Amino acid sequence: MKIKSQRDFWSGLMFIAAGVVFAVGATNYSMGSSARPGPGYFPLLLSVIMAILGAIVLFKSLVIESEGGDRIGSIAWRPLLVILASIAVFAVMIDRLGMVLAVPALIAISSLAGDEFRWRGVLISAVVLTVFSWVIFVWGLKLTIPVWPPFMR
Repeated sequence: MKIKSQRDFWSGLMFIAAGVVFAVGATNYSMGSSARPGPGYFPLLLSVIMAILGAIVLFKSLVIESEGGDRIGSIAWRPLLVILASIAVFAVMIDRLGMVLAVPALIAISSLAGDEFRWRGVLISAVVLTVFSWVIFVWGLKLTIPVWPPFMR
């Protein structure tokens, strides 16, 4: 069987692999029922949907011809490493400095991964996403995430 789109083929495999890994991980939690879903119910459901979508994309890559075979280019190492570094910095900062400083740091560092860095856009994104994160996680879901640094609490 000939691969007609490399991008779709590898994307489909990636989605199937991620779906299977997360589905197996979700089985470690109680499933509950449809009326009273447990903590593993939605992760399992979403991971199965992800694997099914991956299978559809994989099938498409083997059936539908694409112009030039949709070759995969080289790996963009710089953006990949910058995004990973921003997540690591966020993980270190969130407990020590709170959400008010960790989210803007995440946004600022991850924005360096792109080619179109603009301070105005970064500042607007940082403010909006920090407020949105507070509304969803602290106010809405009542999670105990430190919002402020310890010296401001």
